[in-house]
Amino acid sequence: MRRIPSILVTGGAGYIGSHVVAQLGEQGERIVVLDNLSTGHSKAVLFGRLVVGDIGNRKLLAALFREYEFEAVLHFAARTVVPESVARPLEYYDCNTARARTLMSACVEHGVKYFIFSSTAAVYGEPPGGTASEHTSPAPLNPYGRSKLMTEWMLQDACNASAMRYVILRYFNVAGCDGAGRIGQDTPGATHLVKVACQHATGQRPHLSIYGTDYATQDGTCIRDYIHVEDLADAHLQALAYLRGNNESLIANCGYGHGFSVREVLETVRRISGQRLDIRESERRPGDMAVVVADNSRIRARLGWKPTRDDIDLIVNSALNWERNMTARRTLEGMQCVARPNQ
Repeated sequence: MRRIPSILVTGGAGYIGSHVVAQLGEQGERIVVLDNLSTGHSKAVLFGRLVVGDIGNRKLLAALFREYEFEAVLHFAARTVVPESVARPLEYYDCNTARARTLMSACVEHGVKYFIFSSTAAVYGEPPGGTASEHTSPAPLNPYGRSKLMTEWMLQDACNASAMRYVILRYFNVAGCDGAGRIGQDTPGATHLVKVACQHATGQRPHLSIYGTDYATQDGTCIRDYIHVEDLADAHLQALAYLRGNNESLIANCGYGHGFSVREVLETVRRISGQRLDIRESERRPGDMAVVVADNSRIRARLGWKPTRDDIDLIVNSALNWERNMTARRTLEGMQCVARPNQ
């Protein structure tokens, strides 16, 4: 049987992965999505074939790699909640590190050329001066960041011992949604600030919490570099083109190079939504850092990445529109359930 040249996207039914799948599909790429749907949704996979399963399942991986000729693997499947990683660290080392090792082994065995890894700015911990470049020494402060850094090391070692090459993309704070309203941040129990604030503004949460107001910042709250998910997705397409151009392996930051405080983000949500926000102040969360902003000069220079959505109002507006649509959809589904006769 002739194998079909394709791209494997793990975690492609999740928030970031689904946006990357959409952009790959629009470019005509042949895609296979592998997702266990623990946080993702099948309806978010707009292109390609969805295989429901886990990256730690060796038999499933072997069957997929026999059926398809995977030129590239884009790896998004992971646990990503910092406070949860502090409370349940071994689950993070299992999912983010041990299972990633199983995936990499299959890639090396079957001659995958390119591996693009979804990493995180959490590997830096709290960088000196608040800005992290790829030369900043990693010093993660929580199991989430450590599990991702360990996977980076494994990937580098695996590629050094094989013909596979990689791009590791270290994300800063991802927010916003698909401009066409097809997909968005729909992770159960999400803790992302923009997501949570927009849920509150649309009546889905009773109040908001600011975790820590005594940081060494202008208003006492944490500062983060917020990047629109569509710009981040485009960075993955640029990374794939870079590797296909026979370039060397690379680590690159994905952020805009400037940040906003928690209070600034909440004020933006209040202003754009026109809703009064019930904001409560709480203690700091374990593992949170005061300031984390990207030095993005490398990704611009090496990948030719040119973000087009570097606007906090645009990010918040797209997230608000998604939450409004989700609320309207749930209301309609609820009405249909009530109206449907008993079976």
